Amino acid sequence: MQLDYPFHFDGRERTAETGTDDHVRDLIEQVLFTQPGERVNRPDFGSGVMQLVFASASPEVAATAEFLIRGALQQWLSSHLSVVDVTVEAVEAQLIIRIDYVVLATGEPATASFQQEAGP
Repeated sequence: MQLDYPFHFDGRERTAETGTDDHVRDLIEQVLFTQPGERVNRPDFGSGVMQLVFASASPEVAATAEFLIRGALQQWLSSHLSVVDVTVEAVEAQLIIRIDYVVLATGEPATASFQQEAGP
């Protein structure tokens, strides 16, 4: 078992744990929504995709986001998952991200969807 993200306590007042599939999804979320430079000890960690929330919704922005996401996931999580497909849709000031992947520990295919709006 791995620690659940975000960190919290479970009903037994212990550190909450999660299974492999949820843990991998939590890792994807951390990579996607961490800005490079945000972590002092790993300044290159993250995808940089949140900078594109403010760009106009266009096929070029979606392609750039897909490229950034795929590269970041391969760089940081290649020991946990294999990326099958990344789809990004930009709607006004919101990014809708869908990632199809295979969890390497189990061999199971999975899909994760995320929505993020501009702002803090």
